[in-house]
Amino acid sequence: MKSGLEYETVVGLEVHMQMSTLTKAYASEAYHYGAQANTQVSPVSLALPGTLPVANTEVINNAIKLGVACGCDIREWNEYARKNYFYPDLPKGYQITQHETPICSGGFIEIGSDTVPTKRIGLTRIHMEEDTGKSIHDLDPFNTLLDLNRAGVPLLEMVSEPDFRTGEEAYLFLLEVRKLIRYLQISDGNMEEGSMRCDVNVSIREKGTEPLGVKVEVKNLNSFRHVQKAIDFEHHRQKAALDADEIIYQETRTFDAVNGRTIALRSKEDANDYRYFTEPDLAPVRVSQEHINAIASKLPPLPNALKKIYVEKLGLSDYDAKLLTETRETALYFEALLDAKCPAKSGANWLMGPVQGWLNDKAMEWRDFPIAAKQLAALIQLVDENTISFSAGQQLLPELVDNLNVDPKSLAEKLGLLQESDSDAIMEHVEAAIAAYPDKVLEYQAGKKGLMGLFMGEVMKRSRGAADPKVATQLLRDKLES
Repeated sequence: MKSGLEYETVVGLEVHMQMSTLTKAYASEAYHYGAQANTQVSPVSLALPGTLPVANTEVINNAIKLGVACGCDIREWNEYARKNYFYPDLPKGYQITQHETPICSGGFIEIGSDTVPTKRIGLTRIHMEEDTGKSIHDLDPFNTLLDLNRAGVPLLEMVSEPDFRTGEEAYLFLLEVRKLIRYLQISDGNMEEGSMRCDVNVSIREKGTEPLGVKVEVKNLNSFRHVQKAIDFEHHRQKAALDADEIIYQETRTFDAVNGRTIALRSKEDANDYRYFTEPDLAPVRVSQEHINAIASKLPPLPNALKKIYVEKLGLSDYDAKLLTETRETALYFEALLDAKCPAKSGANWLMGPVQGWLNDKAMEWRDFPIAAKQLAALIQLVDENTISFSAGQQLLPELVDNLNVDPKSLAEKLGLLQESDSDAIMEHVEAAIAAYPDKVLEYQAGKKGLMGLFMGEVMKRSRGAADPKVATQLLRDKLES
């Protein structure tokens, strides 16, 4: 027995990302998730005799985009390879992939959170390949059904270095990868639709030692939480085995989500079992530096770079910067607000507050927000200059949706929302608010000062948000305490 030894987990990830291209990797038919089974196939994807593949240029471009975004070295000379194995939903009996010449090498993804210190996860490679079809086991009690719509759909596979030590780090990594591929618009990253899948390689070793332990692969994990739970389970399973002097075998396992455990499937294959060789039907692809530069010049601002700018140069909090860079659409809208001379903090508060609230109420995404950044910046300026109150600005927001070409100040004036600073006019609202709650007046005068908010709310309601809050507060205090 070896109980009492301290072990650390060593994990590497293999992330498969389905590309959002118009056609498949080596054939001309489209692929749409949820289409009727076996309706999105062609002679090429069905591997009928005499058919030949043709490389999809957009897959190559997507690989370059991801490689540039991750700081990878982009390979000039790229060869395709055949990875041979038999499975019913693999029509050709082999997969077209890359073996010794991955298009991207090196690079990193940066992770971090309130509980995980900032850390760079190294990347071994990113390469191009194609997906298999889908075997369906739950529709017929006696037969396995095949849907070959997905066969030949383009994938990028990202292989990390064994830099993870916890399941939480792997979870954060996958969040960053999904955010990045959505920013680049190369994949929707929907794990529930199979657009992003993950295999984890887990071993443990005694703390302070260098050699890696025996690697166990857990295949086809389809949620971030399952990845985290599978890694944590494997740590405890392998530790218990070593403590009991048991042998850990190199094998492939699957994750049982119901019971939160992994289950052995088969002994792990080695590369030789796949009999890799150069794909004879596809010519190598040469990627020039000029082509890489052209693609890099068109990339959008990337989330980690933007977050750093927002915190260090614009003075926003880490929390605000994280929310603003959560999606490409949010970040680009905020950038447009900044271009419209909107103060950073005001813009962030409005996007994360009233605008996000409006979108939530309408069950809409950021890409559907109809108000132009220049128009919203003009509305925010009215509030910042005290021309209208924040409450009035919130009322004006949905009105602008129905008046997209109207100047916010003109609309505020038309609706009577311009801030009212005249004491006599505000006093009418103050007296009406006090008269509406005679019992609360007595409670306030008895020491319950928190009721000031009730009276202020009534004043703002009666003035439709137009009363200057500072003037109204002072008038209320004078009246209640006189």
